[in-house]
Amino acid sequence: MTSTTDVLFLSHGGGPMPLLGDPDHREMVERLTELAGRLRRPSAILVISAHWEETVPTITSGASPGLIYDYYGFPPESYAITYPCPGDPALARQVQQALEQAGMAARLDDRRGFDHGLFVPLKLMYPQADIPCVQLSLVDSLDAETHLAIGRALQALDVPDLLVIGSGFSFHNMKAFFGPSSPEIEARNRAFEAWLETTCGDTGLTEAQRAERLVHWERAPHARFCHPREEHLLPLHVCYGLAGRPSEPPIVATILRKRAGMFLWQGDR
Repeated sequence: MTSTTDVLFLSHGGGPMPLLGDPDHREMVERLTELAGRLRRPSAILVISAHWEETVPTITSGASPGLIYDYYGFPPESYAITYPCPGDPALARQVQQALEQAGMAARLDDRRGFDHGLFVPLKLMYPQADIPCVQLSLVDSLDAETHLAIGRALQALDVPDLLVIGSGFSFHNMKAFFGPSSPEIEARNRAFEAWLETTCGDTGLTEAQRAERLVHWERAPHARFCHPREEHLLPLHVCYGLAGRPSEPPIVATILRKRAGMFLWQGDR
């Protein structure tokens, strides 16, 4: 990893709703727009999406991937969204090699398109769709240590001005998003977010302690309420495994009436 690599975990909202003018995504749209102005312009973008799981880490390697509209029940315009960014087969091969050098089996997929974990936030951040993109899957074991190890393996990448994005959601309980709210639900949400902010950014923690907290994230307050299934949290593990240091102060937004965090590890300016 070069010193100019930026690493960002973002909360990507509900399906295509951030692109449809939904008021419950206004703060998310503002934060991502601000971040795009704050970051150096990437030479390429590598996205670890919560919406892709494989038995081994798998990397999109097509030159011009299409889009996968992996959401249901939205208006027709949701299925006409475009994001015609190029792929980056050379970067895909570098990612595969980095993982294999770390002792992990990894494969390329030249047919898969980009899911909404990539095209929704990037359409907000980089609407010109002119930056080459590659997507990396989660591993379907959903093992926390495995995803930290994937991030550590990515440290071998040597791509100046690379942007690595973990596209997930710091809170992901679908019933809580769309059901009635209550002070108890709000307190659970905020307690877990506070734990996550401490875990990612507290400079009083050693990196061994930080990694230990992420491996045993289920011990956090209300962890399984906030993440009944952990696929939206694990992109954060990859990001931290890559960065290996405290994040900058959290970037907070209210999304779907829940507190959600984003975490940035910015390279040298």
